[in-house]
Amino acid sequence: MAIVVGLSGASGVVYGVRFLETLKSLKIETHLIMSQGARETLAVETDYKQSYVESLASHVHRINDIAASLASGSFKTNGMVVIPASMKTVAGMAHGYADNLLLRAAEVTLKERRPLIVVPRETPFSIIDIENLLTLARAGAIVVPAMPAFYHKPKTLEDIMDHLVGKVLDLLQIEHNLYDRWQGPNKRGSGSART
Repeated sequence: MAIVVGLSGASGVVYGVRFLETLKSLKIETHLIMSQGARETLAVETDYKQSYVESLASHVHRINDIAASLASGSFKTNGMVVIPASMKTVAGMAHGYADNLLLRAAEVTLKERRPLIVVPRETPFSIIDIENLLTLARAGAIVVPAMPAFYHKPKTLEDIMDHLVGKVLDLLQIEHNLYDRWQGPNKRGSGSART
């Protein structure tokens, strides 16, 4: 199994780092593409070094390397996750503006009918953002906003990150034990469901 991981310049780059850590622990091959915005956000929001994040990936690709293997549909992968996805990156993916490798790899993923999971991190969404996300969803992408859940009673920031990463892994059909699944309100450890 090989997963392409795109980190763009939205807030919440820790989600992408945790996703890479998890895939590495599961011994899944990863192809990392980081935008310049992601590098800057990493420095602003975390204590992680770029070298650490890159060490989590099996392969690291330069964002401007349009001739990379990932730019061709003939290079087989099992899908791509953009985590987090900035609204600039969402707009590029939605409108086929593939002027860098991250956007081209997303375009390839869609055209080859492979799973493209987009984790936007923005609030509130403008109408333009919503329409771009809808365009992506109509093209076959799965939109997984970085919205925390609480039924598993998270106690740490890591618990919240693991829940989102686990949801993405579920969509890729990758087994994990990152969070307790909902078993109903009467099961020990489950939160209560309210409507």
